[in-house]
Amino acid sequence: MRAWPLVFGVLALSAGVSAAELRVGDVAPDFVLPATDGKTYRLADFRGREAVVLAWFPKAYTYGCTIECRSLAESGHLLKQFRVAYFMASVDPLETNKSFGLAQGADFPLLSDATKTTARAYGVLNAAGVANRHTFYIGLDGRITAIDRDINPATSAADIAATLARLGVPRRDPDGRVE
Repeated sequence: MRAWPLVFGVLALSAGVSAAELRVGDVAPDFVLPATDGKTYRLADFRGREAVVLAWFPKAYTYGCTIECRSLAESGHLLKQFRVAYFMASVDPLETNKSFGLAQGADFPLLSDATKTTARAYGVLNAAGVANRHTFYIGLDGRITAIDRDINPATSAADIAATLARLGVPRRDPDGRVE
């Protein structure tokens, strides 16, 4: 009988359930990930300069992910009003994300975590081996300021902008400078 808790714990971990789920106020796990714009991004490089939005998506070319990427591509001007760097991220290979981003008209970087290391660190990797659709808001100090686990792909850009406003993320003036 005593073996059941151990068996359940092993099964839960193998299913991708995070033992220590990230919470608001936690320091966001650093990452170094290649992007569709040819650059490599490191979270620590933004500390003190810009807030960061990291929008995880399950899989390129799937219905919901296509809608979410188009929302961010078509309404990205809402996000550019803020002192924020925003990314979509998946465990898809970089070449897949490049073609997907191009097909959706994405004018922002899509990050590729093909090793799934960062997805595990953020607790978004699920039993199917893809990321859950979760968006993390990371403040200038590197701490998580909000986590959205209930994403509406069609209104993703407007929802992110509303959250940035609610969190008090500084805005840029019309010339792109911080107000």
